[in-house]
Amino acid sequence: MSNLVLMHTESPATIITLNRPDKRNALNRTLVEQLRVAWEQATADPETRVVILAATGPAFCAGMDLAELAETLDRPDDIELIHTDTQRLAQLYEQIYTCPKPTIAAVQGPALAGGAGLVAVCDLAIATPQAKFGYPEVRRGLVAAMVLPHLLRLVGERIARELLIGGELLEAERACQIGLVNAIVSESDLMPTALQWARRCALGGPQALAKTKELLRRFSPFASACLAAAESAAARLQVECREGLRAFLEKRPAPWVK
Repeated sequence: MSNLVLMHTESPATIITLNRPDKRNALNRTLVEQLRVAWEQATADPETRVVILAATGPAFCAGMDLAELAETLDRPDDIELIHTDTQRLAQLYEQIYTCPKPTIAAVQGPALAGGAGLVAVCDLAIATPQAKFGYPEVRRGLVAAMVLPHLLRLVGERIARELLIGGELLEAERACQIGLVNAIVSESDLMPTALQWARRCALGGPQALAKTKELLRRFSPFASACLAAAESAAARLQVECREGLRAFLEKRPAPWVK
């Protein structure tokens, strides 16, 4: 099995890197599983005080692997598999969001759909000017159900409606203004800044940090992607989704675009 997720330690952090650059780090089943295992290992490691999520290549993460989804929809067992896939991705979001250790997303390029969701479930996010953020799911006949709770939590309903319904991409500067990311730095400063923030976080007591994060979750009204997984699966099984995915993969407008 290829290493779609890399891990290395730069004290006090473990850096977990998405490593599928030829597919813009799209979230296929293998990558999701490898990321889950890597996150589990980093969380259990007593020497890891902070977890940094990064990526190789020009894109941070293009979101769900739409080619894999299209193939799944052609299979006779697609209903069961679609529900399994959405549950596993939702559980990954929850795993990152509920991690007792501080988490930092270091975003060097576009983070779209489920990729933007990965950024949203981290505690802190740093981006380069090349980064872009967006939730274009509706343009593919999909519903951004699993990332919606965390987007609401970060930016509020009015801006969430703009992003989810409009589907437009945001430049890094606007993303910072509305609270999707904390800071913008040059590409050369991205990892040094993430490590600097990690060292700052590590000055806190591990138990105090874990309790603080627990309280933040407890007082958040929008905290669970798992509750939305069934809605995401249902949308993937609609004819509109099949048509939208086919149009996207064939590089033509969706049938509802006149």
